[in-house]
Order: sequence, then structure tokens, then C-alpha cells
Amino acid sequence: MIQVTNSFFPPIENYMKQIEKIWESKVLTNRGKLTLELEDNLKNYLQVDNIILMNNGTIPIQIALKILGIGTEVITTPFSYVATTSSIIWEKLNPIFVDIDPEYLTIDENKIEAVITKRTKCILATHVFGNPCNVLELNRLANKYGLFLIYDAAHAFGVKYNGMSIFNYGDISTCSFHATKLYHTGEGGALFCNNEKFREKSFYSHNFGHNGPTEFHGLGINGKISELQSAMGLSVFPYLKDIILGREKVVSFYKNNLSFCNYRTMKLREGTEWNYSYFPIIFASEEILLRVQAKLNKNEIFPRRYFHPSLNKLKYVNGNEALIAESISSRILCLPLSHYIDEEFLYLICKIIDENI
Repeated sequence: MIQVTNSFFPPIENYMKQIEKIWESKVLTNRGKLTLELEDNLKNYLQVDNIILMNNGTIPIQIALKILGIGTEVITTPFSYVATTSSIIWEKLNPIFVDIDPEYLTIDENKIEAVITKRTKCILATHVFGNPCNVLELNRLANKYGLFLIYDAAHAFGVKYNGMSIFNYGDISTCSFHATKLYHTGEGGALFCNNEKFREKSFYSHNFGHNGPTEFHGLGINGKISELQSAMGLSVFPYLKDIILGREKVVSFYKNNLSFCNYRTMKLREGTEWNYSYFPIIFASEEILLRVQAKLNKNEIFPRRYFHPSLNKLKYVNGNEALIAESISSRILCLPLSHYIDEEFLYLICKIIDENI
């Protein structure tokens, strides 16, 4: 059976060596030695000045919105994982959806200015499948209108744009280290912020608001990563090069063996050093997608309709129209992609797709 992705499992003896350190320290959480070591490793690898590790990838978005989403309206994309929109609703803010670029699949920067109002305080945009938004234009708009800029970079671990880490753009960026991501801590995430004031507030916000044992800076929640999660992160970290290289080979195979007749993939933004996080294909119609998906499933191959549905169509959202996102979300399928898939199965995937379009 071939799933849309497979979690990378480091050698168990490597993980157990990290676990032994936890037993020696008797520290299971509250930013122990393993968490601090992992943060240092990731700062160096990602070429960022700061990182706050957290227990999942959604909490950083919620904290960012709590800090920067003051007001009633957050401009956002309808084409992302549900956590992007649900976090806005959870924080009792109103999502204002801006349609996407049909090639890059990221929020269409040319349509943002038309929906900015006095109630708008921030933009929450997603680097879709690791493909960067037009960060320079979004930054210009944010500066022009005095808006905060948050990036959901859940898929963008290791991505660089114009030679700089994608996490260094915007006021706050967030990332997911979920088990299905190319780099993972089992379950986890991170928040990146170069503004010292926002970074400090983000830090105490993920630790109940604490300022020492008995005093509090302000409101907070529990977003701390555990030492057990950090142990997994440290065990996976040495294999990052191999993981990304393996995924690159799978992507290259798809590009060289699929016909791209009656379907296409996304266009990468120029200046992007990509991470091979997902391989989406967009069919000419939903009917074709469903036919291909059924044939793949019959052969124990399970791609994913990702993202579906368009988030402006969620039942708990009073969403405005987004015709491009609605159309693409009905026709897009992410093919199996992980650090290793046997070529026999890759040939079969390509064959089934091209025989059923």
C-alpha cells in the first residue's frame, strides 16, 4: 500500500540514545536540554536568528493571530490546510478570502488591496506546498497600509527565496513539524520572528504567560514542545540531506515520466530554492480526478485531495467568493511523495494516471 506520504523513522538506536538523555536529566518538558539543542541545530541549518519550538503547527498560528490580529478582519487565502482558517475563527476574527494565483497557487497579491478596510489589521498568507507567496509585494502592501504580515509556512521547511530563508519574511512565520512533514518531531511546530517585541510576546504566550514561577507577563496558553518530541527531532535531523534528496528523486521521476496531457503541476516562483514537499497535479476536470483516484485506490495507492474543499466553503465560515480556488480545489490531487518510493510503484502511478485521463 502506498500512502500520500510516509513518515521518516530514524534508526531506533539513535532515538533511544536521545531518550536515555531524558532519563538521565529527569526532565520531560519545560524547555529541557534536548529542546535547546534542537533549537540551536535548526537555527544554524535554517539560517535564522531565532526559533521557538512548539507542540504542534497550529498553536504558533493562533499565537501569531492573538498578537497581531487585533481587530475584526484578517485577509487570508482560501487555498490552504483547514488550520489556517480555523485558527482565525478560533481567535474570534473574521477571515476575508482573497482568491489565488492559478499557477503559483498562493494568494493573489493583485487582489488584496481591493479588500483592505479600516477593520483590516493583518494578512495571513500560506506558502502553498512550499511555494513562496510574492513576499516582496505583500511586504509593500503591509507597509503601505500599516498591516501585520503572518505567513503559514507549514510546508516550507528549508525553503529559501532570493537566497534567504523563507522564515525571515513577514512579521511572524510558522511551521509544522507533524509526522507527515519532510522534517518532523512526531508532532510539533515552530514560530519565527525577527521583531524582538513580538518574539518576546510569542515566547511567553506559549508558556502560559509566565514571567518566572509566580508572575505573569500576560495571557498565555500551553504551546511547549516536550523533550520526547525534541528527541525525535534530534534523531531525524542528521538525515535531512538524505530525506530531501530522496524526495527530489521522486519529484524528478514524476516530471520525467508523466505526460502532463490534460493536467499540470504548480509553477514554482522564480528565485525559489524548493524543498520537494508535495507534488500536486491539477486535472482538467473533477470527473477526471475522481476517475484517476479510483483507479489508483484500486491498486492500493492513495494520493490526497489536498486542499479540498476551498476554505471559503467551510460550513462554519461565511466566506466570500473565490472562483479560482474553488475550481482548483475540486481538480487537484497530491501524488505520493516521501523520502523513498520504489520505482516499480512510481511507474505504476504514472501509468494509471496517463491511461485514465
